[in-house]
Amino acid sequence: MEKIKTLSIDLETFSDIDLAKCGVYRYVESPAFEILLFGVSVNGGDVVVYDLAQGEKIPTEILAALTDDSVIKWAFNATFERVCLSKYLGLTSGEYLDSTSWRCSMIWSAYMGLPLSLAGAGAVLGLSEQKLKEGKDLIKYFCVPCAATKANGGRTRNFPSDAPDKWDLFRQYNRRDVEVEMSIQQKLSKFPVPDEVWAQYRIDQEINDRGVAVDMELVRQAIGMDTHSRQKLTVAMKELTDLDNPNSVQQMKQWLSDNGLDAPSLGKKEVALMLKTAPRELKNVLSLRGQLAKSSVKKYQAMENAVCADGRARGMFQFYGANRTGRWAGRLVQLQNLPQNHLPDLSEARAVVRSGDYDAVELLYCDVPDTLSQLVRTAFIPKKDRKFIVSDFSAIEARVLAWLAGEKWRQDVFENGGDIYCASASQMFKVPVEKHGVNGHLRQKGKIAELALGYGGSVGALKAMDALEMGLDEEELQPLVTSWRNANPNIVRFWWQIDSAAMNAVRNRTSADVKGIKFSYQSGMLFISLPSGRRLAYVKPKIGVNRFGGDCITYEGVGGTKKWERLDTYGPKLVENIVQATSRDILCYAMQTLRCSDIVMHIHDELVIEADPHVSLNAVCEQMGRTPPWAEDLKLRADGYETDYYKKD
Repeated sequence: MEKIKTLSIDLETFSDIDLAKCGVYRYVESPAFEILLFGVSVNGGDVVVYDLAQGEKIPTEILAALTDDSVIKWAFNATFERVCLSKYLGLTSGEYLDSTSWRCSMIWSAYMGLPLSLAGAGAVLGLSEQKLKEGKDLIKYFCVPCAATKANGGRTRNFPSDAPDKWDLFRQYNRRDVEVEMSIQQKLSKFPVPDEVWAQYRIDQEINDRGVAVDMELVRQAIGMDTHSRQKLTVAMKELTDLDNPNSVQQMKQWLSDNGLDAPSLGKKEVALMLKTAPRELKNVLSLRGQLAKSSVKKYQAMENAVCADGRARGMFQFYGANRTGRWAGRLVQLQNLPQNHLPDLSEARAVVRSGDYDAVELLYCDVPDTLSQLVRTAFIPKKDRKFIVSDFSAIEARVLAWLAGEKWRQDVFENGGDIYCASASQMFKVPVEKHGVNGHLRQKGKIAELALGYGGSVGALKAMDALEMGLDEEELQPLVTSWRNANPNIVRFWWQIDSAAMNAVRNRTSADVKGIKFSYQSGMLFISLPSGRRLAYVKPKIGVNRFGGDCITYEGVGGTKKWERLDTYGPKLVENIVQATSRDILCYAMQTLRCSDIVMHIHDELVIEADPHVSLNAVCEQMGRTPPWAEDLKLRADGYETDYYKKD
């Protein structure tokens, strides 16, 4: 065999653990786990499928290449192949093949703004070789347990000998997947992923491999209490409403209507609004409904599913999961939307739940689902003799936006350690504003404006930020928008400079530059080069018409329906992408400077480090707050705290 330089790999596997619910790290820990088919191309040559399920062996040269860091290994969603092969090669639980020499064509697709599925990426790229559509049925047949029936002789698993024709097709499916992966690489070859992004991917894989410890006693008790609570709440609801199923949205809406309350929706916000004005007897029902609808406690079950044999949950971060910005997406437990905690006695509440004393929780905290929800974060703990250091960037998006747009007064506020909400209100209303001081009541208006209006938002954005619920009147909203825009003329100008440059690049197939942000059109793609050098990609851009009848940019991407479709965008929305993408690059720079620390989680702009007790919080925050060399004048600051369990400080 010629000297191996690259391998392109695809696996078909069996396990009795649900991959979607539990993730690959837990999936491979099942005693039933095995690799059925190993499809591989060596150095870009013809694909060979090794039928391990029927006794074929992987050649020793290829086995050696799997642990040789000079050999580049490619796969689509390479984490799956790397973790499965770690188990196959006999590594113990919690140990995985080094990700240094692994490359992922799914990440390459995401970097180019393409779908995160092999079939989707192949279809958008118009490959001559497409993923075989029969694959889903074949995976269901061979890769997961089956129900025992008389017809199948009572077996709980299908083997190749049970359906030789299907097995032959499955081998073809495995071969085709490798061919499609290689075609994607070939198609994208003139747009290589920068080495810097592969270095970030390696850090991501290290964090996913490391995992984070979970307090399983707290998790088990919380699941038990939630089950008990739901039973009690359901009984109480049935007594009050006489409904067969008070969990049914349809039945509940009808019951409320019959009792004089029209409820077009039973969402969290809508129920909270109805509670303010509903008669007392309906308030009781709505309150119980709110408790029953609490879904955040499902995160405890997600933790139980994902936790590995060593008590650590792994695989919770999807690198490049948000392909418009390159930010991470959450997987399994979905750390990006954890409920907040406001209990003043968090440690005591945690201890009571952990003890399993349901009556005490109900007596002390009344609302059991809400208490369990507030404790979700605290289930993540450092390992023995360690502490968590939690550090996050202060107002990172506001700082990046001010820096990019050249809004000097805002940069001065950040440089001098000021409160941006007070400063914004002061700039808008032309009076001094101090938190808990002179004109302090205006700070809230400054805060709402800051959170809602930075990316072209208007009255609708303020309403979406609950401006009316926070006490603002309808007639105040438009003047608030006007005041904020008048106070930030450089940001407003920046929106439309970006809009003009992007439109020009697409319309005239040319290049443009706005304050160091570069726009270019190449091979049917619009690229935006960020200050870091990383590029954002927009697929098949065109000039289209927006809902107001004006020109706008349209492109292909995954929309709100999770389907691949034509979307539209304009200056302020592109600015949002640029700011969030740049904030992401700053977080990556912090991850690299703190790489020798054990980062176990990152949520938005926050890092969670499992640290030795002697590690200094100030040193971590100082390191995290260092400005990247490509953002010289940007004013950054990181704040943090130490804790024995994860929480929102």
